[in-house]
Amino acid sequence: MQYRKFGTTGLVVSEVGFGAWAVGGGAMVGDTAIGWGAADDVTSVEAIHAALNAGITFFDTADIYGLGHSEELLGRTISEDSNVVIATKVGNVSRNNQFITDYTKGYILDACEKSLQRLKRDTIDYYQLHTAKLADLQNGACIEAMQQLQQEGKIRYWGISLNTFEPEPEAAYLLEHKMGNGFQLVLNLINQKSLELIRKSAGKGYGIIARMPLQFGLLTGKFSAVSTFADNDHRKKRLTSEVITRADEALQPLWAMCDQYNCTKTALALSYILSYSEVSTVIPGIRTPQQVALNTTGLVKLKSSDRALIESMGKTTLATLLGFIQQQG
Repeated sequence: MQYRKFGTTGLVVSEVGFGAWAVGGGAMVGDTAIGWGAADDVTSVEAIHAALNAGITFFDTADIYGLGHSEELLGRTISEDSNVVIATKVGNVSRNNQFITDYTKGYILDACEKSLQRLKRDTIDYYQLHTAKLADLQNGACIEAMQQLQQEGKIRYWGISLNTFEPEPEAAYLLEHKMGNGFQLVLNLINQKSLELIRKSAGKGYGIIARMPLQFGLLTGKFSAVSTFADNDHRKKRLTSEVITRADEALQPLWAMCDQYNCTKTALALSYILSYSEVSTVIPGIRTPQQVALNTTGLVKLKSSDRALIESMGKTTLATLLGFIQQQG
């Protein structure tokens, strides 16, 4: 495992982190799936220990994952490990059986206390506004809350998890006002919308967390047009048979690289993201020890010409694919 600095903060993180959404389990808010289907806690704990053994030191969760269960699981397993950096998020809420957002100052201060209790820690290493919009930032209440929590020592650093398809507005606001310490954003073979932002923000000292590196598993190559997902798995509505079929066709030129590098599709997808030195850590979703192994071994150094080809496709055929995926929601 290699390690990278998280911007100009005092944090050093494993370049491959542990995305802890899936270990939260198959939670529902009303009729809306907000998880990845059922998860077994015993297996999840085994996966966390396997991650530690593989050198993973960065764990990313949120209070909405499993309606708090993901945080509780990390709290029971790694709360006393001083080498571990834990990042969590606030703002997405299940209230009256509805999924809403709440970025009021009072709510954030209270939610942070509850996250600390579940994580069994005195301080959150990196606290993120989960899906805050520009209007929320301009309102200022959420920023006041984050700054107060930082001053009180409840959090060490803070930032924002940016929109999947339009990451610029909120990032531009924080960059302009020199607020926050990092951005979580989407970067993968298909979705390269954040590349310019990554370079700009890293140059200004912000840490970068790359999420959705495998596009909900689509880039592992393990799904086909007949793959199905449970009702409590958010991918049921996102990874439709048409999405899977179109992706398989569009990605064929890139999968040919796997033979060239003698690596898996997963390794190629992760290696592409880590080829950008500006990225601090990439967080594939993990819930089994086997997935730990798949996400931490066989990574390769891409030739500049191959990365250029990927970026070129990101503006053409893969951009078309991304547009179709965006329509699915």
